[in-house]
Amino acid sequence: MSLNKAMIIGRLGGNPEIKTISAGNTVANFSVATSENWTKDGEKKERTEWHKIVVWGKMADICGKYLSKGSSVYIEGRIQTRSWEDKDGQKRYTTEINANRVQFLDTKKSQSDSTSTDDNFAPAVTSEPQFNAGEEIPF
Repeated sequence: MSLNKAMIIGRLGGNPEIKTISAGNTVANFSVATSENWTKDGEKKERTEWHKIVVWGKMADICGKYLSKGSSVYIEGRIQTRSWEDKDGQKRYTTEINANRVQFLDTKKSQSDSTSTDDNFAPAVTSEPQFNAGEEIPF
């Protein structure tokens, strides 16, 4: 038995990059920062991890429309490492989260409105990836 599942909550480091690839499939790429805070020897410490996120199909279109730098999101998906050769012929690797669930956590109202309720949160968007596993991601 095995399990490959990642769940993170964080903020986008930049606007999603949206591309249309073969057969009209859409892919969104963006990074999400998660932070860890602790105190060591009376001094506050913080570490930020950056996660590469890949979203496919209709869910990618929705992310491109509604997410932007600083947006707070919940991402659920599987971790995947892939490789490619760069322009100099060097083999490169990257590890990404292929999202199958994206939930927007920012309220629909202004961030300064303190009367937010659960009804103000954007709905979750879920989808199965719409790509051929052998197809290369164009970036």
